[in-house]
Amino acid sequence: MRVLIDYRPALRERSGSGEYTHQLAKALLAAFPAGTPSRALELTLFASSWKDRFARPLDLAGAAAVDRRVPVSVLNFAWHRLGWPPAEALARGAYDVVHSPHPLLMPARHAAQVITIHDLDFLTHPERTRAEIRRDYPALARDHAHRAAAVLVPSAYTAGEVERLLGVPRERMTICPPGAPDWTPRAAAPKDGYVLFFSTLEARKNVGGLLDAYEQLVTASGPALRASQPSVPELVLAGRATEDAQPWLDRIARPPLRGHVRHIGYVDAGDRRALYDGARLLVQPSFDEGFGLPVLEAMTLGVPVVAANRGSLPEVLGGAGVLANPDQPADIARAIAQVLNDDRVATACRDAGIARARTFRWEETAHRVYDTYRNAIERRARAPRRG
Repeated sequence: MRVLIDYRPALRERSGSGEYTHQLAKALLAAFPAGTPSRALELTLFASSWKDRFARPLDLAGAAAVDRRVPVSVLNFAWHRLGWPPAEALARGAYDVVHSPHPLLMPARHAAQVITIHDLDFLTHPERTRAEIRRDYPALARDHAHRAAAVLVPSAYTAGEVERLLGVPRERMTICPPGAPDWTPRAAAPKDGYVLFFSTLEARKNVGGLLDAYEQLVTASGPALRASQPSVPELVLAGRATEDAQPWLDRIARPPLRGHVRHIGYVDAGDRRALYDGARLLVQPSFDEGFGLPVLEAMTLGVPVVAANRGSLPEVLGGAGVLANPDQPADIARAIAQVLNDDRVATACRDAGIARARTFRWEETAHRVYDTYRNAIERRARAPRRG
């Protein structure tokens, strides 16, 4: 089976879909090494950018790499709006499957086209998007999802949203959650650790609501908080700041949050474990998530999690953390205080999180994706030829 994966989301900053794309490629190579009888996989990673290149050495032994110097915005317009050029021509090869890690297809002459839909926030809240995503995704996602030979989603929640909003039947989708990282749970939480928020600083992640909650914590002003609140640990915001993030950055530079909240920017993949190791808890108060990879990574190490009771987060946590209403900063503050101040709650979250994380395995995901590729090839072969 010859597979071409659009690797562009993982070229520069491997967060969200980029990390998923990288780890999926790695898992496929491990599960189906070259020469595997009857289930051989020839994997090619496609990249196209004017300034970003593949990392060297490439941490994906066994994969071929195609690197084209075409600006991302130019290629996206050509692919999304013109359906040209076909991936086979641009990559100069023949493929059985072309896999796009986002909701819009990679054009192809003969290959079966597979897409991954991580979430549909761009459809329900287009005001929280920008650039090509705002221009193309809401207008084209439904048509592309129906034309795809297969649709991958990371959670049952996202599958339900794709069915509800795009009209794609469940039998056309495969739920392929990410696997947990290969990390050994930490021995204990640091007594002087911080509260960690680990995501891109954008509106969907509810950064403003989190800052409202933390202001209540540091001033002990929230109605759900004790009158005499113990000292509150520092809140560390880890993640790339978008154009919309400046008001939040300005806010944490002023009292009462100054000295209590710190932004450290994007964190490289190799440094993520150390970041979690230093945290007393992870807080993920997003308005919507298709999965929520930081939640899984935190649980793997035994870091307690406070998350929004919305989107895929309750599904991913599976009862192993504390949920809060993302629309109510006082509820977020209450949940954080509960984990910080009650050792029994923190210990229960740690133990349940470790057990929950062990149910997410990249090997299983790779097999599901491979089987989806095979089914997509068969569906493409049965489809009537156009023209």
